Amino acid sequence: MNAPVHPGARRGEEAASTLELLQRLLRELPGLVSDRVELLSLELLRARRALAQIVALVVAVAILGATAWIAGWAAVAVALVKGAGLHWGWALASILAVNAATAWIAAARLGSLFPRLTLPATRRQLTLRDDEDRPDVRPATAHGVPDHAGSTRVTAA
Repeated sequence: MNAPVHPGARRGEEAASTLELLQRLLRELPGLVSDRVELLSLELLRARRALAQIVALVVAVAILGATAWIAGWAAVAVALVKGAGLHWGWALASILAVNAATAWIAAARLGSLFPRLTLPATRRQLTLRDDEDRPDVRPATAHGVPDHAGSTRVTAA
């Protein structure tokens, strides 16, 4: 014959099993965290090694690229001197002028990119100001930038 189960006894069993479950979870938590920390440290080690290889390869590419650049301009100089009959001084001066103009254009572009490193839009959004001081900010799609779905919507301001 089955003995009647008292409702209070069942509630006590549930509380004990919940407490036991929480205790087991707390015992396992350091192991779970240490596994994640170990994975992070191994990935950071792997990333450090990859970064060292990347830097070495970038240096090699820069050296080889500069060498090829110099050899290419030397070939142009020889072609200007022998093929066009230009004096070597003028050939070198014209090569110098082309390189200087290209460097000036690259430096001007570089100077225009530096302000983006300060994250101006993010700083504007995270700075607390009065709404009247804020510029009228429209979504990027209003400027012709595609959204995540790939559609662009240009609206009049």
